[in-house]
Amino acid sequence: MSTITCSRRVSAPLPLVFDTIAHIENFQRACPDIIKVEFLGEQRRGAGTRFRETRRMGNREASTELEVKSYAENEHVRLVSDAGGTIWDTTFRVSAEGDATLLEMTMQARAYKTLAKIFNPLLKGMIRRAIEKDMEAVAWWCEGQAPDS
Repeated sequence: MSTITCSRRVSAPLPLVFDTIAHIENFQRACPDIIKVEFLGEQRRGAGTRFRETRRMGNREASTELEVKSYAENEHVRLVSDAGGTIWDTTFRVSAEGDATLLEMTMQARAYKTLAKIFNPLLKGMIRRAIEKDMEAVAWWCEGQAPDS
């Protein structure tokens, strides 16, 4: 198993940061690389929500189906996807840090196919950079939405 962790201090209220990361339609607005979201059921929020996210990755597009597995308002949201021979298990957590918010993300990748076991370690740096780019976009979005800005 491979784990990636990232954190980012966001100068915005915790409820705004949580709302941005926990609800895919808001996450899409914040992250310019997410070009399309399709819900795969009636549910739009909370545990059990399923959706397909299409992202721009370099010069191509890639779609991934995700499910919200755990959701605690203003605390954490956990998303799981089975793609490319790997179970991708990602948890975003938010915590107050003075008048700002600490946004933390942990992604665990459990490869179950041989090619994924070989290639995932080679992709770890690229995946980390993409996550950090998303977290930077969330910070920019939230800080622009914050009441003091």
